[in-house]
Amino acid sequence: MKTEVGVTPVADHEQLRQAFAVFSQASSQLSGIYRELQQQVFRLTEELALANGELQRELAAKEALSQQLGQLLTALPGGVVVLDHQNSISRVNPAAIRLLGEPLLGMTWQQIVQERLQPTGVAGEWHAGKEDLALFCPRRLYIESSVSEMTGECILLLHDMTEAYALREQNRRNQRLAAMGEMAAGLAHQLRTPLSTALLYAGHLSGEALDPQERKRFAVKAIERLHHLEHLIRNMLQFVKGEPVPAGRVKLSVLLRKMQRVMAPQMQQRNLRFVVQDNSRGVSLNVDRAALSNAVANLLDNAVQVSPVGSLVTLTCETTEDEARLIVSDEGPGIDPTLRERVFEPFFTTRTEGTGLGLAIVHNLIQSMRGEIRIDSVPGTGTRFTISLPRTAKEFENVPDLRSKAETAEK
Repeated sequence: MKTEVGVTPVADHEQLRQAFAVFSQASSQLSGIYRELQQQVFRLTEELALANGELQRELAAKEALSQQLGQLLTALPGGVVVLDHQNSISRVNPAAIRLLGEPLLGMTWQQIVQERLQPTGVAGEWHAGKEDLALFCPRRLYIESSVSEMTGECILLLHDMTEAYALREQNRRNQRLAAMGEMAAGLAHQLRTPLSTALLYAGHLSGEALDPQERKRFAVKAIERLHHLEHLIRNMLQFVKGEPVPAGRVKLSVLLRKMQRVMAPQMQQRNLRFVVQDNSRGVSLNVDRAALSNAVANLLDNAVQVSPVGSLVTLTCETTEDEARLIVSDEGPGIDPTLRERVFEPFFTTRTEGTGLGLAIVHNLIQSMRGEIRIDSVPGTGTRFTISLPRTAKEFENVPDLRSKAETAEK
């Protein structure tokens, strides 16, 4: 029996041809996509290589900058202390270690203030060391702070002011010596007048014909001149003394009450109205109590001497965040503008009975307390003396306050 083999239909050939065409087209598309992917991979590889190279260069530059900053920090003569958010010391440079001693890392700034710093009475300035200041010459530091905007860390900068302070003190001593030279010229005349008068009255006392009343009168006059001479010498010594004794805490309200009590008799004797205005808000200063009292008393005494009967003398205390001001005002004749620059010179006076040392003493005392004194005067209206004294530095004891202030300012 024979089997016949059939012939493939034309339709099957057409389907096969179409299938090959579709396959060829798909292969071409895949080849194109593959080439595009290769090009993208090549381009991305080049870009990645460039980015890696740039990153390496940036890292190298940052590392070099970090090394330079580290070397600069090490070489800085001033101390640098970095505090973290807990106010603990996280970084210091060698100068900070030299100024504050070791250990430092891990300690809080409050511990450093309590154990190794002592306020000088000048805002921002501290003595480094808690030992007896009379036994050694402590370093004098000026401390300022800033808060990093990026990290929130507090950075303290410590400046060693010891040598600058010593030079300033030397300059002041030289100025005092120069003033003493000027004083020597005027001193002979200032002392000769009351001394000659006292000798004259004492000479009269030796007369046998004097009645008791005359003898008593001459004795009183001689004693008055000798008291004047003693007062002049005491003022001169006060002027040339220099620095006052070490400072202590002086509450301004207590000082004002003392001045009101001490000056009341003189005010009443001259029939003057004396008003004390206390706006001190409980503020205390680290100053020499006796020196500040003496300075204010001298200004008030000067106001008493120049004030007409029945006029007003005021003593006012004002305080700001940085300083305290004591203001003495009178309704006297005022000071001629041409003489205003000379009122603090030793032996300069416009009163025949004056010694010319009172305001010079005040000027020296206020300078010794790192303060300033200013004159405002209108001839025929009165004079106002303003003493400005820096408040005791406390801003670096409480670093959280610094940080909160900086954050508030940023907002």
